[in-house]
Amino acid sequence: MDGLFTAENTVLGIGNIILSDEGFGVHVVEYLEKNFTFPKNVQLIDGGTLGVELTHFITGTQRLLIIDSIDGGAEGGKIFHLRGDEIKKHFAQKISAHEVGIQDVLTMLELSNKKIPHVELIGAQPFSLEAGTELTSQMSKLVPMFADKAVEILRSWGLKAIFN
Repeated sequence: MDGLFTAENTVLGIGNIILSDEGFGVHVVEYLEKNFTFPKNVQLIDGGTLGVELTHFITGTQRLLIIDSIDGGAEGGKIFHLRGDEIKKHFAQKISAHEVGIQDVLTMLELSNKKIPHVELIGAQPFSLEAGTELTSQMSKLVPMFADKAVEILRSWGLKAIFN
């Protein structure tokens, strides 16, 4: 990805891959890249912990799907699907660098009249945030399920993804 082209539809995986389950969104996007083929108007982005630098990659997108680990104070593995204002409320309570960063990106786009018309977020409560580059075994089991959920959301947007 060179950042010169922003697709109409974006799937953005965010998270810190050195804090085990915190990197969940990145792992799901990697799984999607490996196992599915998407139309040219869909871009997959490993956003890692980029934060406001993501503005360059998502400005102009019309539909954004964010995949992340979500600390909702719930039991590990709880599934979340947030839309619109629910996403702002979620990120308003967060303090990790990438979560503050994506909140800033969405706010900056809104203030500059480049708001993304449709934003959804899917994620799961992490089991562990300890140092480590691998997901816990419980979180790893959720990766294919979340990839399928992302494909289902894209289909609801009128887009087709083909399993390789």
